[in-house]
Amino acid sequence: MALFGNNTGNKTEIMARTQTSVPSPSQINMIGEGTVFEGTLRSESDVRISGRIVGKLHVGGKAIVATEGVVDGEMVATNAEVAGSVQGEIKVKELLVLKGSARIDGNIEANRLIVEEGSIFNGKCQMTKDAGKAKVHSVSQGAQPNIESKRVAAGQS
Repeated sequence: MALFGNNTGNKTEIMARTQTSVPSPSQINMIGEGTVFEGTLRSESDVRISGRIVGKLHVGGKAIVATEGVVDGEMVATNAEVAGSVQGEIKVKELLVLKGSARIDGNIEANRLIVEEGSIFNGKCQMTKDAGKAKVHSVSQGAQPNIESKRVAAGQS
């Protein structure tokens, strides 16, 4: 707890500010351009990366990788928007958006996925709305992904 004094005449008012474990819904943590963070970064609120993270990123809110942002390692978030580069595994509980400038080299696991024209994705994607029925697709070459899938009728192998 931090205390701040305010002297008004002969009377001193004490204001107390306590830290809460519940982040503000509008709070955004930032890794600025030119900043390199090595290790594990954990946040319950949103994180915007304009610099570089080498290691693990775990976000309870939305992870935003700006055009100039780079993540070398694992990225886990509730929602994510990538316009920069991610080299490593991405796991998103809800929605992952790959902007047209995104470059992904690694596997993706997400409930929902939006891929804009121009983005480059090299890896495998597993849609996990129902983890027991998830299908894995191989994707290569940017804007026109080559998705391979095989449908098997009931009773056939």
